Amino acid sequence: MIQGFWKTLATPIIGLSPMDGVTDFPFREITKKYGRPAVIYTEFTSVEGVCHGAEQLLRDFLFGEIERPIIGQIYGTTPDYFRQTAIVLCQLGFDGIDINMGCPAKNVAHSGAGAALIKTPELAQEIIRQTKAGVQDWINGKTVRDCLNITVNIALEVEKRASVLPEFFQQKRAIPVSVKTRVGYDAPIIHDWISNLLEMKPAAIALHGRTLKQQYSGLADWELIGEAAELVHQTETLLLGNGDVKSLSDAIDKITEFKLDGILIGRASMGNPFVFLEIEQQPAATKLIAVALEHSQLYEATYGHLQKYNFLPMRKHLGWSVHKIENAAKIRQEIYQCSSSHDFQAVIEKYQLN
Repeated sequence: MIQGFWKTLATPIIGLSPMDGVTDFPFREITKKYGRPAVIYTEFTSVEGVCHGAEQLLRDFLFGEIERPIIGQIYGTTPDYFRQTAIVLCQLGFDGIDINMGCPAKNVAHSGAGAALIKTPELAQEIIRQTKAGVQDWINGKTVRDCLNITVNIALEVEKRASVLPEFFQQKRAIPVSVKTRVGYDAPIIHDWISNLLEMKPAAIALHGRTLKQQYSGLADWELIGEAAELVHQTETLLLGNGDVKSLSDAIDKITEFKLDGILIGRASMGNPFVFLEIEQQPAATKLIAVALEHSQLYEATYGHLQKYNFLPMRKHLGWSVHKIENAAKIRQEIYQCSSSHDFQAVIEKYQLN
């Protein structure tokens, strides 16, 4: 088993959970700067898209050195595309690769990907096997130029980014493969599903305490995560719990109670990168506003040059940042009209939020 950076992390591990439409490059940079989570994942990216020449998907693989250790998360159903995309991620200098087997979104699950892989355990195993094979191909000297389905344009962009990596991350490294998943499809199947994954010896499993059928409704079942921990602790694989974690103290309590190696915090980090810190390190509400302004400026600097640039996705982050402010609902209405960081600055000044 290749554990890579995982074995260097202090325990318990408190990381940032990947969230589609949320954990893009600017969000992760801000979260790492102020919250310092131990590990970070990208949003999930389709291996079919990468191998069909969708160059815009490389935006999902943008990251800064501050984010390390950084894991590239991918999803799909075609094992050989996982192998080729693994080579892409290795060449881009990622510290790890994570396979999404937990997304409940209809457009993902209906294709057989994400949490739907719980229903096809043999395919899930083959996907892990081929992802590991891609890492080994990289170690053995293969690059994006050797990938049949990677277009020249994508190869050129990968090579461009790789050329400016620190020297260590340009080297042929055996990076670990992990899995993020759920406790079941329409009902919990902890023993069968987790045992199936453990046969492939992933470096880590991040387990969300809901089934696909539950989506994000109800409460995450931490007793089921604890049940999985009993299986995982018989191996070298690490187990991280995920679902409804509200704070660092909440995370530590769950890690202790259910005997976990760590926790991934997701929705509680929206609008509050400081959630990973002790309660006495939590700043005043106005500090969250200042950080949100910095976030919006970084968003513009990252994506503002793109032909189809739009500030709209940034608004939800700004709205989350005012949840502790008096008259938050009224302020949020104005935030949702903002088209730039300058507009947001005007809202800050109008309501004296600085």
